[in-house]
Amino acid sequence: MKPKVYIITLNYKNWYDTIECLESVLRNDYPNYQVIVIDNNSPNNSMEYLKAWAEGKIDIWVDPRNPLRKLSFPPVPKPVPYVYYTREEAEKGGNPDLEKKLEREVPEGITTKYPIVFIQSGDNLGFAGGNNLGMKYALAKNDFKYIWILNNDTVVEKEALSEMVKTFKEKDGKIGMVGSKLIRYYNPEKLQALCGTKRINWKTGNYGEYICPDCDSLITDKEPFEIMGYVIGASMLIKKELIKDIGFFDDAYFMWAEESDFCFRALKNGWKLYCCPTSVIYHKEGGSSEEGNIKNFLWFVKRRPSFHRFIITGYLTNRNGIYFVKKHFGYRGLVKFFLGKFLKIQIKSIVAILLLDDNKFARIRILLKGIKDGFLGRMGKPDGL
Repeated sequence: MKPKVYIITLNYKNWYDTIECLESVLRNDYPNYQVIVIDNNSPNNSMEYLKAWAEGKIDIWVDPRNPLRKLSFPPVPKPVPYVYYTREEAEKGGNPDLEKKLEREVPEGITTKYPIVFIQSGDNLGFAGGNNLGMKYALAKNDFKYIWILNNDTVVEKEALSEMVKTFKEKDGKIGMVGSKLIRYYNPEKLQALCGTKRINWKTGNYGEYICPDCDSLITDKEPFEIMGYVIGASMLIKKELIKDIGFFDDAYFMWAEESDFCFRALKNGWKLYCCPTSVIYHKEGGSSEEGNIKNFLWFVKRRPSFHRFIITGYLTNRNGIYFVKKHFGYRGLVKFFLGKFLKIQIKSIVAILLLDDNKFARIRILLKGIKDGFLGRMGKPDGL
């Protein structure tokens, strides 16, 4: 029998994306998996929409012109049985007896044999805390081999999970994590990246460059390969033994850079990270209006983040980057980091804000606050999220 995989996807307000993701996941060809959906206390009643979808009361519409429609449409058979847990119930392992009874109600036409697990976190725990909650539930049950962290703004090819599991089986036994080939959902002729970064290099201020970012070619390489950087959190298959060895995501980050930290700790403990190019995920990152608008000044043209998103791209990038370096390299490393490329990046960012953005001085204050809070260790959920 194939080892069990828990698939954890985190929802915050975007229940529509989550349903499209689940419709694709429930078609995947791996025979032994259970889905966990954590709602991070969405203020828009997301959990009730997700329950209604599972009960067959609502479905989402996917544009027939969308080339990826076949991955999530037509809807899978309903109702899909589910259990609903609070944070406290989930951390204790839920109700295994109830879940076992519901297995008999799983309809033909979907590829899991288990009910879906819905968990309400009760608070916005961020990427780190939300996924940690799902891992705590899985570890309390202790009936699995791998955990697949999967963004809710994705759809998956049916072989995506089975190909990653195969990588664990066929390659080095010290592999702790495997990533996927990420293709841009709104432009499926371009890669977002091949799994992650080649190397984590804190001196660059961005944890390393993606492997083949925005490649026009979708890359036909099929052989898995080792990476010394980090696996992008949109799709990461993690071995249980790795979690037991290094622990959970560091929830001090809240979101942004927590997967870099997690992978760096894995590498320091002797684990190997692999990329599986035959595991294909379509990622919506960058496709929403939240990203902002195209701005230009003379010859300089660039897509600029909206003010709300700048809380992430400005504040969290600075704060969490400083926290990462201080945590792993101490204050001596932090001084080298700050006086190196980081300072040049800040000057360049401020110039771009003054030339291109709205709320110019508010954005600059956000950048500076991120630097200050990183030095002072003021971590966790930032104001405005």
